[in-house]
Amino acid sequence: MIGLGTYAFFWQHSDLVPEPLSLVGAFEATRELGVELFQICDYAPLETVSAAELEDAAAAARDLGLRIQLGTKGLEPERLGRFLDLAGVFGATLVRSMLHGPDSRPSHAQADVWVRAALPAYEASGVTLALETYEQVATADLVAFVERIGSEHLGVCLDPANVVAELERPRDCVEATAAYVKNVHVKDFAFARRPGWVGFTYGGAPMGTGLHDYPHLLSTVRPREREIDEVVEHWLSWQGDPETTIRTERDWTRTTLEYLRSTT
Repeated sequence: MIGLGTYAFFWQHSDLVPEPLSLVGAFEATRELGVELFQICDYAPLETVSAAELEDAAAAARDLGLRIQLGTKGLEPERLGRFLDLAGVFGATLVRSMLHGPDSRPSHAQADVWVRAALPAYEASGVTLALETYEQVATADLVAFVERIGSEHLGVCLDPANVVAELERPRDCVEATAAYVKNVHVKDFAFARRPGWVGFTYGGAPMGTGLHDYPHLLSTVRPREREIDEVVEHWLSWQGDPETTIRTERDWTRTTLEYLRSTT
């Protein structure tokens, strides 16, 4: 299923805009675009709001017919336990995370211990933990970690854009992780010369205009055949003013949805 995530609303949620969009507002905007999946990913207020506010947000998602996924960073036992509880509130069956958290960089051995301790509860609840590909952990090491634990409820959140910063090729990342992918983050990316031709900037691009060989991902991972969700997000830089930035973010979302729907 095609979904939207909080990174598709990055600037609309930001305090830099006059009227930041609420989480429920993002739910409503998602349904207006004909999308039935939303991933609440790295959304800080989720961890600080009251239990009543969480229940209200979950009820709003249900009323809109939205399926919810969750996303955080880190594998500390208290973090994985907290997000399993949140998954219960929202009826989520997937939690995306990363080996490294905001305040922790565990060894693979320590991460192994934490994940093995958490997985029985995830398995019993029918929730999958998907670890994202990113530049701080080599793709081969991430795959080896998932293989070593060997649970159907542990896999990869595939975001091949991230690994370029570690000089890995996105296509190689796709091929190495294909058998273990549980979730896909969808965004295009490109290099652009900096002013004066001194170096490059690596950033986002409207879907279908950058370097992401998405047809290769589709044929290699086969997310539609395997019922793996494709969640839209963006790397959009600030466009100089709130109005232009929000308009561009919304345009990129529509462009990405049109691109994904055209490939079905």
